[in-house]
Amino acid sequence: MSDATFHQLLHPAHWKAAAGYANGILASGQTVFVGGQIGWNADQLFESDDFVVQVNQALQNIVAVLKEANAGPEHLVRLTWYVTDKREYLARLKEVGAAYREVLGKHFPAMTMVQVAGLVEDQAKVEIEATAVIPEV
Repeated sequence: MSDATFHQLLHPAHWKAAAGYANGILASGQTVFVGGQIGWNADQLFESDDFVVQVNQALQNIVAVLKEANAGPEHLVRLTWYVTDKREYLARLKEVGAAYREVLGKHFPAMTMVQVAGLVEDQAKVEIEATAVIPEV
């Protein structure tokens, strides 16, 4: 099933195309709120200090929580990213994009990226909150 089947992308016709995100999404159904996920595994252990590895793990954690609601990446409508170093994010954007597509595919919800001074877990370099909407059957 395509993303368009679940949600309607909102993009003013006269705006430049969004790359890797949506400006808005119209959705109805059951809402799933996923608390901020960081780059540690199910045992709450960091397997790496590498930024891209942590991004990949945080995204996998989001998918694991979505699965508990019988949802998947295609149901995501919003991601909020908190990074501790925007320069590292920008310098490794291609690798981040590859990790994103590996875990979430080519589904690009509305997104926000914020640089923060730090995260609660000192070893964390990224934290990602997610919102998904599961269409009613």
